[in-house]
Amino acid sequence: MKVRAHVYISGMVQGVFYRASTRDAAKRIGVAGWVRNLPNGDVEAVFEGEKERVERMIEWCRSGPRAARVDDVRVEWEPPQDEDDFAVRYF
Repeated sequence: MKVRAHVYISGMVQGVFYRASTRDAAKRIGVAGWVRNLPNGDVEAVFEGEKERVERMIEWCRSGPRAARVDDVRVEWEPPQDEDDFAVRYF
């Protein structure tokens, strides 16, 4: 079953290649969606795909890339919106 998770990651997650690493992990795991930095220093991401894959991606976010320090990961489940690729978004 296809699901969509809207995820907010806080901690030392900007300036540590979190977005690029998230994109690489999403492509490796096989989920669609996007990731972007927020002005408050957090990272926001959307993951869409099979439930097991989305859950694996959320677990990956709890540690992120080696240089990151993740303090919290908040997940909001939403109806799927037919994302078909994964992208890094910029403001």
